[in-house]
Amino acid sequence: MKKNLTYVILSGSIFLSTSCASIVSRSSYPISINSTPSEAKVSITDKKGIEIYTGQTPANLKLKSGSGFFGKARYQVKLEKPGYDPKIVPVEFKLNGWYFGNIVFGGLIGMLIVDPATGAMYRLETEFVNETLIKTLASTEDSQLKVYALSDIPAEWKNHLVQIDK
Repeated sequence: MKKNLTYVILSGSIFLSTSCASIVSRSSYPISINSTPSEAKVSITDKKGIEIYTGQTPANLKLKSGSGFFGKARYQVKLEKPGYDPKIVPVEFKLNGWYFGNIVFGGLIGMLIVDPATGAMYRLETEFVNETLIKTLASTEDSQLKVYALSDIPAEWKNHLVQIDK
């Protein structure tokens, strides 16, 4: 009887101390960031606005899935290159299906403590960011107003001049 009680207590403690998503899944995920054209500057900020990564495309790194207890991580990937419009791409995490495995395997400790604390209850929605940057239509040099004297205008421009009434 005492031996059976020991097995029941041992089995119960193992059952209650495990967590399904932490065992089957992970708490940080690899992501690949590419751009066309390549060698664009990459900066990643978390949901608090703190910059967690800077580099150039192509880039491969790992992002944490959790942001505090029961908090899922959110990131913004900013791509910049001179002569191109900057682009911001959100990176989202969603609830991991293995989290509900705690109902069968992990118990309350896995569901309410381990997986929420490690961030394993969330998984990365997309593993790739592949963006095409668009050339800037107006650069700072082209957007300035320039005044020319009639004698300074090139000959090929003179054919396009229109006289304005005085």
